[in-house]
Amino acid sequence: MTTRTVPTAPRPLDAGTRLTRAAANAGEPTLEFAEATPYESYVGVRQLQALVRPVTDSPAEPAFLVVTQVMELLFTLLRREWELAQRQFRADDLDGAIASLRRSVHHLRALNACWGSLSWLTPAEFNGFRDQLGEASGFQSYEYRHVEFLLGLKAESVVRPHRGLPAVHADLQRALAADSVEDDVLALLARRGVAVPPAVLERDRSVTHPADDAVTAAWATVYRDPRPGNELFVLAETLTDVAEEFTVWRQRHVTAVKRAMGAKPGSGGSAGLAWLERSAAREVFPDLWAARTAA
Repeated sequence: MTTRTVPTAPRPLDAGTRLTRAAANAGEPTLEFAEATPYESYVGVRQLQALVRPVTDSPAEPAFLVVTQVMELLFTLLRREWELAQRQFRADDLDGAIASLRRSVHHLRALNACWGSLSWLTPAEFNGFRDQLGEASGFQSYEYRHVEFLLGLKAESVVRPHRGLPAVHADLQRALAADSVEDDVLALLARRGVAVPPAVLERDRSVTHPADDAVTAAWATVYRDPRPGNELFVLAETLTDVAEEFTVWRQRHVTAVKRAMGAKPGSGGSAGLAWLERSAAREVFPDLWAARTAA
């Protein structure tokens, strides 16, 4: 049996120890280690490298695989930031929640930049390994579903593919029925005296909601007061940044698919491009966008 090395936390150092080490090394890096370097222990480079397992000899496939894996890690990072923001909203820590959302905007920009590593992929290059991927499809990413659910894009149907992984399926079912970031934002607005109808605060969490006239009007009121001290205005603009960057990612996804495979059927059983375009058309935080017309 092969023993798999698990990344471990490096031994902590304080500022004084770092200063002493730098002086002892005459400013040069430490070069001698009895075991794996602390960097390896923390990052788990060998574990990451072991996950790059192409199924063909196509020179294009490693880039496709690694970029996909990087996106999965960024989905996980977004989920962590938005779940933290939810806890901060519930604790009325608006400054903390805005900071979490702002970090996530940068993560979304990194996610968007990933498409640049695949923009060269031609149909011939994609066809060089596509058949060997079988039915594997980005549609089956459960971490992406968590991201969508947190943004209020809910659908029971996308939970079904994960029944074969009971823990994942249960987690997605929980997330489907749970509050989205928008739900927590609206609850905070109501606690701060903004007129959010009780029916909106109590609506079914498991479905996607279109813009609501009363919520749109509430955000429009916020937008009419863009003074520097208006925290709700800052919140609205930060949420809009999140929605915009996520929309850019979905649009670039559509473009990447169109460029690499055109309108061919998708590997996961869908119509491919046509299905993806319909999915990408769903709006994130629709009331914030509608408020710009009403303000």
